[in-house]
Amino acid sequence: MAVIKYLRTGLLAVAAVAVSVQAAVLPEDRIDVLYHGYDGGGAEIKGPSILVRKQFADTVSVYGNYYVDMVSSASIDVVTTASSYEEERTQYSVGADYLTGKTTISGGITRSTENDYDATTYGFGVSQDFFGDLTTLSMGVSFGDDIVRRNGDEEFEDEASRVRYSVNLSQVITRNLIMGATLESVIDEGFLNNPYRSVRYCLDGDADTCGSAAYEAELYPRTRNSDALAIRAKYFLPYRAALKFEARGYQDSWGIEAYNWELKYVHPINDQWLVEAKFRQYNQTKGADFYRDLFDFKEQTNFRARDKELAVYTNNNFGLGVTYEVRAGWLSWFDRTTANLYYDFMQISYDNFLDARQSDSRFNDAPVTPGQEEAYALDAHVIRAFVSFWY
Repeated sequence: MAVIKYLRTGLLAVAAVAVSVQAAVLPEDRIDVLYHGYDGGGAEIKGPSILVRKQFADTVSVYGNYYVDMVSSASIDVVTTASSYEEERTQYSVGADYLTGKTTISGGITRSTENDYDATTYGFGVSQDFFGDLTTLSMGVSFGDDIVRRNGDEEFEDEASRVRYSVNLSQVITRNLIMGATLESVIDEGFLNNPYRSVRYCLDGDADTCGSAAYEAELYPRTRNSDALAIRAKYFLPYRAALKFEARGYQDSWGIEAYNWELKYVHPINDQWLVEAKFRQYNQTKGADFYRDLFDFKEQTNFRARDKELAVYTNNNFGLGVTYEVRAGWLSWFDRTTANLYYDFMQISYDNFLDARQSDSRFNDAPVTPGQEEAYALDAHVIRAFVSFWY
């Protein structure tokens, strides 16, 4: 479950809060019809999404979003400790933006359900323009309440909650350069691990001399505080193209430290085509303090994890995108129509998460001893195809 939720963040164009803070200008009326797909590491995620937004009286803009995840997973986490599975998650979001003078006030709610997990998030934000609309300050807060269950265990049910604060400052530096900074802080409480996931430990010897291994349930702390700082810049080139750059640092109370950066180039072709290319790299330079690929013995530490997203790893993402503006005569009842296609290729390499299949006789005729496996790596493909209608 945790792996799938991590992958979803790369597929969703709408954040969990689903609150859009726009400075002094309401979003345009539009309809987006999206199909997304992820395939990598034994997991497949696909589904549709529909977003509708409408203005009223030039002061209010409301929106609704319907999103579906259909998941089929036989990832390394699943096949080494359990059976492959299929599930479906349905998400609904509604919200509104209110414009008064140079201030935009936004609010929204997102509700998602699946067979073993329910999540509800409420968000609120405010944005204000200053200094001749050259400076914009935005602040937001969201509250999440989740219910965690475990299939096959009717007695298990727990809760998780989170509070997310964010402050964003953007500044027009020159006629061609815009820069911004975002500070985000998150407080998580409750059941924060996957009820299905296990850690492995040695039955004889220790992690360096392990002869055989067994599994026990993960156990996480019930609190987590995290902070992130991001800096972004967008530079408009003379020939209508643009360069975008982002750098972000992250750390949390579990000991995780990470940073990522992204460079994107956007280029128009004639009046109907827009192409873009990007490279993004995420480096998790330090894993969770209680993470280990292989523990020396059962219940070795108070808290235990083997979730590979808490390990040390690098994610390289290569992306291409194209947007085509449909001529007005073809769909004259819309003010504007675009067809969009985006493709991302991801390479994820783990430093201290090993491929446990190599020491498992179910997957390897000549298994190695636990702890001597090669580091795990995977490739993934992400596709997003959508049509946007302005009206």
